Amino acid sequence: MSLAPHEFWQDIHPPETFPEDPVSGFRDLFPARLPDGRQIALPIRVLPGDGSRAVASLIVNQASFAVEDALADAMTQALRPLGADMVIGVPTLGLPLANAVARRLGHPRMVALGTSRKFWYDEGLSEPMSSITSPEQVKRLYLDPRMLPLLRDRRVAVVDDVVSSGASMRAVLSLLSKAGIEPVALGFAMLQTQRWQAVLQALDPALPGKVHGALRTPLLARRDDGSWAPAA
Repeated sequence: MSLAPHEFWQDIHPPETFPEDPVSGFRDLFPARLPDGRQIALPIRVLPGDGSRAVASLIVNQASFAVEDALADAMTQALRPLGADMVIGVPTLGLPLANAVARRLGHPRMVALGTSRKFWYDEGLSEPMSSITSPEQVKRLYLDPRMLPLLRDRRVAVVDDVVSSGASMRAVLSLLSKAGIEPVALGFAMLQTQRWQAVLQALDPALPGKVHGALRTPLLARRDDGSWAPAA
């Protein structure tokens, strides 16, 4: 089965709708599996370079509401047992998910980090940040100092859409560390490859164990027949 570009991220498919056998390889889409076995079809994006590596892509603000809800449900299920009493959302695509997760946890609000500097912000509560999808754009990530009373001495969970290289989350954790905040959990809609693990491990050996994802997708390698399979 093949999908048009606008059809990705729109439907939640029953288990085993798409083959998941890496031996057969993948062509235009990768079937990512929710914890209950249902599948979401993700487009395969070739990474910059020699064209031999690719990843499955998830753009939450292009997804249907049903898919966004399913991701938020799975993230909430993973985070609920950890007793987080405040959710921090990471811009940009992590913010709607953080909102949805906080609501499902019964919280009255969440705290949003930002990339737009307001005049009352403290530059000391900021950190440069880049991402794998926009590596040429280096932004600054800010924590509104007025939100500190909501975060100190609280069990905080950080929510974002995707963790891939780990660069964005490293910036988030560095920023929160400046404020004396150590999250109890890091929740993501998708864990994209395993490259983030070494980055978080270098920051704190305990961090990889705090990571929870609704979906997990591998780094893909191009095969001789043009299909894709999980990289060794």
